[in-house]
Amino acid sequence: MTGTMNLRSRAHLLGCVLGLRSLALVLWGIPGARALDNGLAMTPTMGWLHWERFMCNTDCEEDPDSCVSEKLFMQMADLMDSEGWRDVGYEYLCIDDCWMAPQRDSKGRLQADPKRFPGGIRRLADYVHGKGLKLGIYADVGKLTCAGFPGSYGYYDIDAKTFADWGVDLLKFDGCHFDTLVDLADGMFHSRDLAMSKGKNFKAKPNYTEVREYCNHWRNFADIYDAWQSVKSVLDWTSSNQEKIVDAAGPGGWNDPDMLVIGNFGLSWDQQITQMALWAIMAAPLFMSNDLRQISPQAKALLQDKDVIAINQDPLGKQGYRLRKEDNIEVWERPLSDFAWAVAMVNLQEIGGPRFHTISLASLGGGLACLPACLITELLPVKGKLGFYEWTSSLKLRINPTGTVLLRLDRTN
Repeated sequence: MTGTMNLRSRAHLLGCVLGLRSLALVLWGIPGARALDNGLAMTPTMGWLHWERFMCNTDCEEDPDSCVSEKLFMQMADLMDSEGWRDVGYEYLCIDDCWMAPQRDSKGRLQADPKRFPGGIRRLADYVHGKGLKLGIYADVGKLTCAGFPGSYGYYDIDAKTFADWGVDLLKFDGCHFDTLVDLADGMFHSRDLAMSKGKNFKAKPNYTEVREYCNHWRNFADIYDAWQSVKSVLDWTSSNQEKIVDAAGPGGWNDPDMLVIGNFGLSWDQQITQMALWAIMAAPLFMSNDLRQISPQAKALLQDKDVIAINQDPLGKQGYRLRKEDNIEVWERPLSDFAWAVAMVNLQEIGGPRFHTISLASLGGGLACLPACLITELLPVKGKLGFYEWTSSLKLRINPTGTVLLRLDRTN
């Protein structure tokens, strides 16, 4: 989430100080363990997060089915269990901002809003765990959260103990309402259980080695929203900064380009394919933000595509990158285990019809992706084996406007 979204004047809350805010995801492990040593997020984390789709809707009288409440999260847990989401890897059910009561309790502890979460977070955690899932929660490094609820500044140890007592498995730690970078650093270093990463808008270059010591994921850029321009902006920023960020990613710590908005309202089908394909190439955490009660069969099939998820979850743990851009066609590639490669070709042109693009296989993977030969499989938009190709071959593909063709190349002798 960033100051670009108009929630209680979010831009005003943060924009005059920092412009945008960065975000980190921390997975709970052995108490006191640093993130790289906690044995978690060895591949990008997968799950569901409420923010982009449900935002800070707290009016359960007017909108009982879409307000941020115990009911909403229990319904999502039921569907993640019964509709195959957990089985393909989506295991974290995550609460974002606006779950809290307006004040802490008499002992200084955070508490859930009693009307919207009548059983408290402990009961919700037990329910989620009973479905074979894990529960994530939200807090903020500052004095208030971005939506104006109690922040963790001055309460880091109390909040860490509270979340542990509740059985929380993942923490999303945000960065609003702190006074200075010293306060931000204090939030990062004060507790090994709570962590905050510095992002590009803090007028300081992020030290990713340092960030990895405390965070399993870190956000680099603005909040995503349900629109092609937003997805495209994330891809533009990532490719423009890939020399700084790609090598920081790997087992235990990942760059987070923000939520998957597939299955909502703002993206065409080709644009949804592009988001899924590029999030796989970027080794991004896959956190859906949609309504699983209303998702279309087509969007569900895309989000549950096991071959694409296998690219995202590849155990080699190398983030992909943009190889080149020419005439509004981008080529991205990612090294995979067993000397395989994933390749995505994106047509950024937003006028006209599908375009053909020819690529030399010798140009992929530093010349090694198809040496001496490879089996090429198309994963998106249509699944099928394209056949065996030699290193000297070229491949011609047809790509829809704002769409992507995702390929897997497996080397053969």
